[in-house]
Amino acid sequence: MKAVEVHLPQDVDKSFIVFRETGDFFPAPWHYHPHYEFVLINESTGRRMVGDHIGYFQKDDLVFMGSLLPHVWVNDPIYLQRQATHKADALVIHFTDDFLGEFFMNIPEMKEFRKVLKLADRGLVLYGETRQKIITLIKQMPAMNGLPRLSALLQIFDIMSNTTEYDFLASPRFVQNFQYGASDRFKKITGYIMQNFDKDISLSEIAAVGNMGVTAFCNFFKEQFRVTFVEYLTTVRIGHACKLLSEHDRNIVEVAYECGFNNLANFNRQFKKLKGMTPSDYRKTLIIR
Repeated sequence: MKAVEVHLPQDVDKSFIVFRETGDFFPAPWHYHPHYEFVLINESTGRRMVGDHIGYFQKDDLVFMGSLLPHVWVNDPIYLQRQATHKADALVIHFTDDFLGEFFMNIPEMKEFRKVLKLADRGLVLYGETRQKIITLIKQMPAMNGLPRLSALLQIFDIMSNTTEYDFLASPRFVQNFQYGASDRFKKITGYIMQNFDKDISLSEIAAVGNMGVTAFCNFFKEQFRVTFVEYLTTVRIGHACKLLSEHDRNIVEVAYECGFNNLANFNRQFKKLKGMTPSDYRKTLIIR
């Protein structure tokens, strides 16, 4: 079973990813990525494979995994056959070791957490009071923005730095023998998107950045990012729109065009689809009370 490199969409105005995975079952293949990852199961059951470890997951299962460690969560047949009474649901946090700058993880205050990052190379399943404290924080994070969101993650780092309530998953032999280099191709693609999202980007143009044909690129992008190129580009544009809306020096039409939308109605529709409210309502929520 060959592991594929997978990446979740990240808002342009956020330094790390908080992602909700929900559906009839968890669709991700056996995969890896350069990010560190927390996975919290809100609902559903099944088997999880982390490296060469196979275990069983259920509600409130919480795992922390290191960079490039291959893994997959496979739901029980009742979910795969769409016969469960509730959806599979999980919260996922992704961050890189330099998400707060090249030197952040090397400051003295992060000494103990650096040890945790090393332990996470094998994957850690958390239990006890540690698990309950972190679950409480993770469940609050989808509704958070700005410093409260970052503060919640740093609190999780602190909890992880002062606990022994975990078990290892993958064996040391597996970690030592498993080597993957993160692909430069996706870095070129995402870099190009971040520099040009305010312009029209054709499929042939972005495919050429990855040195691929259009069909191969579309398949690659969906496999790597779990969304289509258009969906990812829209997420980046809406994330930047949120930043511009918070600055209050542009009207909504200007924001739409600066983010690459040539049609205001489409901007409003896509914004509401991703954020659950119109751009004007979003701006109202940012007014200091």
